[in-house]
Amino acid sequence: MVLHTSAFSNDFLHLLNSLSWVFIFPCYWLLDRLLASFVATTKEKRQHSQDPCSSRALCALVSAPLYLTLILASLPFALLGFLLWAPLQAVRRPYVYSQRRVALQHAEQGSNPGEPPARWRPQGRSFCFCSANVCLLPDSLARFNNLSDTQGRAREVGTRIRNGASRPQIKIFVDSPTNTSVSAASFSSLAQQGAGLCKTQSVERRLDSNGRVEQQEGGRISISASEPVPEVTPPAYPPTRDAGSPDSYIGSCESLPRCHPGARSMSNSAPSHCAKKPAGHKCHYGEDGFDHEISAFFPANLDFLCLQEVFDRRAAFKLRQQLHHYFPFMLSDVGRYAWKGCCSQFKFLNSGLLLASRYPILDAEYQCYPNGRAEDALAAKGALFVKVQLGTSSQDQKIVGYITCTHLHAIEGDAPIRCKQLDLLLEWGAQFRKTTSRPAGTKGQKDQIAFDVILGDLNFDNCSSDDKLEQQHTLFSHYKDPCRLGPGEDQLWATGTLLDTSGLYDEEVTSPEGLQKVMENEEGRKEYLVYPTSKKQCSNQKGRKIPLKGNGRRIDYILYSEEQLQQDWKVDVEEYSFITQLAGLTDHLAVAMRLAVSTGEEE
Repeated sequence: MVLHTSAFSNDFLHLLNSLSWVFIFPCYWLLDRLLASFVATTKEKRQHSQDPCSSRALCALVSAPLYLTLILASLPFALLGFLLWAPLQAVRRPYVYSQRRVALQHAEQGSNPGEPPARWRPQGRSFCFCSANVCLLPDSLARFNNLSDTQGRAREVGTRIRNGASRPQIKIFVDSPTNTSVSAASFSSLAQQGAGLCKTQSVERRLDSNGRVEQQEGGRISISASEPVPEVTPPAYPPTRDAGSPDSYIGSCESLPRCHPGARSMSNSAPSHCAKKPAGHKCHYGEDGFDHEISAFFPANLDFLCLQEVFDRRAAFKLRQQLHHYFPFMLSDVGRYAWKGCCSQFKFLNSGLLLASRYPILDAEYQCYPNGRAEDALAAKGALFVKVQLGTSSQDQKIVGYITCTHLHAIEGDAPIRCKQLDLLLEWGAQFRKTTSRPAGTKGQKDQIAFDVILGDLNFDNCSSDDKLEQQHTLFSHYKDPCRLGPGEDQLWATGTLLDTSGLYDEEVTSPEGLQKVMENEEGRKEYLVYPTSKKQCSNQKGRKIPLKGNGRRIDYILYSEEQLQQDWKVDVEEYSFITQLAGLTDHLAVAMRLAVSTGEEE
């Protein structure tokens, strides 16, 4: 399969499409500004209430006639552009693939375009996945979610993600004097960074300006990451006020020592890893066998990122610019417009999906859900199936992973529509794996599959009585949800991911650290998360005294399957995180999972 690096097959069609958008854009922008002038966010309302000389209603009444006049003047050009644009969408490709040549080759990944893929280590590897709904709609539509300034938010979302992910990941496990071995997992983590290790009894760390961990006192552990930290620019959106800012490397100490299954065999004399995290940061290691936490930062060394609701064209461009500083490979502008194939209804917006990867993308396919309804049918929601190359085996077989990104129907009460979309998701995914698991045009051995992961906003939770059909879907017999105990029952540590939009600009939750502290508190979650609705519950969340079921609506998922793996291969969850780093920029919490793949072989 050939990856599409352009939305059209030739430059002439691309030129026509660009020309049509030149005609359409002025009218589109003016209409967006006109609608936005009548919908204020709570942040804007507070600002206007503090300024006696400011009146939003007066500004809207003055600006509306001007906008209407300009819209009428630009409308003939917009109609001409639309007549040129709409037919072109019938031949438009379903996504655009872009790649950036990286300056340094990742020895583990061999991810430089044109470089031979790295050999797969017999003991396996770990991979980090993240999913986030970023609500990058046209500004007038985003305001219905109490969000504004889509262009500025897009730039800041990209900056925060790459700053969080590019922090050095250093895991420290200290053995007792009677046990001087380092577990394979911890040694692998250190070796990947090219770090040196000295035995000690305690840990004290501080990052210098180059991202290295400095030795604080004699007898301490000193680890230096050999791979330089990528240069990052300070965020241009709202300046953060403390050391936990998204661009702060000092704050990245939260990713250094973690609770890890491999550390359980160590002597009790080793220091507590959880106790070494910054104040207010909680890490938990329970019977489920992996680390789970609420984090103010995106995971260090993030490998795969799936975003939803990247709808606005200009915002998508700004977001790609930022993400490409960290992710070499990306699929964006995913979906269809106008009329096309199964998407028989007119699509004003594409799917809103974006996938970024640190590993080379081999194949990709997009499928549109055909059963959208009402306003949700105006977007080409669907599923993006991706095959990535992780390395090669000793027999020169490709070792690959499969990733599915999706965004399901959003309207409440439409469970049958979502269930049908889940049926299609399983069917399309199985077909994609079948057609791409063997090298094209050859009769050689099939590729070896290391993981099969689904990420996205599924728009149902595991605690609402209205979502029982989705909770019992066969999807969960093929894929595992680390946060789920069974239909209608989540792990005690799992938290909701859908924020109450009315509280997005409250001072307690406008910073990543503030939102993290609130989410770690049960009463705080009740104030700022959306909970399952009930006839007995008030519509206003603030100050609600009625007992609530669960820890909020968890509608953002990362699922993994073990069905397609090679014989004797195994996948285990190492970490699962709910991430608050996009506080103030979206109405969702991001979720991340680190998955360890072991082959059952020895070095």
